[in-house]
Amino acid sequence: MKKQILWMAIAVIPLTLLGQEGANSPLEYLDRSFDTYDRLQKEIWSIPELGFLETKSSNILQKHLQEQDFEIETDVAGMPTSFIATYGSGSPVIGILAEFDALPGLSQDTVPYRKPVEQGGNGHACGHNLLGTGAVAGAVAIKEWLATTSHQGTIKVFGSPAEEGGGGKVYLTRDGFFDGVDVVLDWHPGNRNAVDVGNGFTAVQMVDYTFHGKAAHAAGNPDKGRSALDGVEALNYMVNMLREHVHYATRIHYVITNGGEAPNVVPEEATVSYYIRHPKRDVLKGLVAWVDQAAEGAALGTQTTVNREIIAGFYEKLPNRKLAELVQKNLEIVGGVHYDERELVLAEGIATNLGLKPTVLQRVSEIQPLAAERPSTGGGSTDVGDVSWNVPTITFGTAAFVPGSSAHSWQWAATGGTTIGTKSLINAAKVFVLTAIDLYTNTMLINEIKEEFESRRGAGFKYEALVGDRAPALDYRVKK
Repeated sequence: MKKQILWMAIAVIPLTLLGQEGANSPLEYLDRSFDTYDRLQKEIWSIPELGFLETKSSNILQKHLQEQDFEIETDVAGMPTSFIATYGSGSPVIGILAEFDALPGLSQDTVPYRKPVEQGGNGHACGHNLLGTGAVAGAVAIKEWLATTSHQGTIKVFGSPAEEGGGGKVYLTRDGFFDGVDVVLDWHPGNRNAVDVGNGFTAVQMVDYTFHGKAAHAAGNPDKGRSALDGVEALNYMVNMLREHVHYATRIHYVITNGGEAPNVVPEEATVSYYIRHPKRDVLKGLVAWVDQAAEGAALGTQTTVNREIIAGFYEKLPNRKLAELVQKNLEIVGGVHYDERELVLAEGIATNLGLKPTVLQRVSEIQPLAAERPSTGGGSTDVGDVSWNVPTITFGTAAFVPGSSAHSWQWAATGGTTIGTKSLINAAKVFVLTAIDLYTNTMLINEIKEEFESRRGAGFKYEALVGDRAPALDYRVKK
């Protein structure tokens, strides 16, 4: 790629594009605060904390919001690292979602080759250091607009922990903390600039199956034992056979988290952790019941016992076309990400490592057209899904990572800890600002968004969390 085609500073959006007198101040705030949010995101990146354990990361964001005159409510919905930060008064009430949890085993330095900062350590391989910081930056910029214009309206930041499996937003939703919110805005760092219309997301149920047997000497007295690990393996075998007979969009994956202590001891206890996914939660419930039956059969066949624990469960996303079109318009106004020479060296190195041509990097400066909605054929899951069935919600992404790289990879951790990631989050914050101004100044727009929302979820809808009434699984990332 010729270097001269890409690299310019983040552009200041002309006032004429905003259609609001004086409304350039929040965008100017973001431009002049680049170093502030660069420091915040890198600070969180450098202390990657797992779900429900993000004490320092959550406090970093809370402290900044408090300094910007937000009122902070902490320990929300029984989650010590959750918070809700509020500024303003009256309607409309706009919510922004913030995440800050990392992933285990994906520690990575900011270099274009595999180099863990800490061998086996945690890493921000899904960019939640950027996600939380970008959400906060956008909220503070919206506050600047509210304060400058004296416009009525409320902005709320929902600090939601443990998106990677723990599902903090599920508990915030179930316990009513989104009640009274008119619209929720969400973003996720990605490898392109695009609005999500829900095509690639699935509902998920996360279940741990723990088998209990009888310990015995595996060589001296094997007849006295009953192997809990046999129960786990029998369950896994049956699940692998049932894959032939499930809908093609189904995804089932597992990991044995406890298989015993020593080969010469018949395992008395063993646990396997399952993720079961489908684009429709009604179908998902039947799949979970099938796996439950397989677990019971595995226990009978191995003369062990089994118990199940629901760790988390997320709804599929509910799309909102009107809201997607609004965010698409504003994403196109903000534009894409532009690398400088130093950033280009890192990005080209990662692209080369992935076997990609450097020309792929042109995509970070492009805005993808708004996609048509289509049935999901399988994919990831997010607790944003639960929010979307209770409040009109939209998610968009900006290019924080090298096009062609995969989520939950060292490549994402590498670029997310640099100014490439910071440019992405500043662009996201600008989209938040422009969208919020549109919503605050056009209540008819909110009414249209809500009408579509009610039509899509249907009359008589009643939200029932897939986790039931269980408390948050605060120790799900704690090694036992």
